[in-house]
Amino acid sequence: MPTVPRLHVDQPLHSHALTEGSAAQAHHLGTVLRRSVGDEVCLFNSRDGEWRAHIATLRRDRVAFALDVQMRPPATEDDLWLLFALLKRDTTDLVVEKATELGVSVIQPVITDRTNAARVNDARLRTIATEAAEQSERLTVPEIHPPRPLPDVLASWPPDRPLFAAIERADAAPIRHHAKPCALLIGPEGGFTAQELDAFRRYPFVATVNLGPRILRAETACLAGLTLLRLGGSR
Repeated sequence: MPTVPRLHVDQPLHSHALTEGSAAQAHHLGTVLRRSVGDEVCLFNSRDGEWRAHIATLRRDRVAFALDVQMRPPATEDDLWLLFALLKRDTTDLVVEKATELGVSVIQPVITDRTNAARVNDARLRTIATEAAEQSERLTVPEIHPPRPLPDVLASWPPDRPLFAAIERADAAPIRHHAKPCALLIGPEGGFTAQELDAFRRYPFVATVNLGPRILRAETACLAGLTLLRLGGSR
């Protein structure tokens, strides 16, 4: 039996509604997956949960779904933010995809003194996050913000949200499980500069942590840090 496609839609979902999908979804369903009218799909968003539906109309650039029954109600998901020094395109894509799978709610690329990139394709990253949310069966798609200089992010930070900054080769506490709302900051290849480390000390919401004895690539550090924050770090 083929897998039932799972699609994120922005429109309201409710019983017996007719909801239109995007041109990209129409192409994916008809051309890539070879689905047709009457075939089952699952639709979801953060407001209305997840619904079983079927394809009501399907053309090359247009699709509409008829809603049948709610499968999952809306639910509160993890409140975990990821900040990372912007990486090359393919690596940034990987971080966005895997952070979405791990349940991150906000992704904020930052520009540090040693960052080698300054731009992202916003639409591309939103597509990657949406597809990862569809695959991982979460109900929400993380917010992805445009890159910002790290000093600007720190200056406007909500002071009640702990920010755990991962520091290499430093006498910092091991990262530990933290179930409450928080954020993880991962620096660039080469680490933070002395000036950036001094800036961290001026903000009481910043806690420096280490991810273990090995020097990790930035993308590995993002995924390891997120996992340890939510599943338990060193004791």
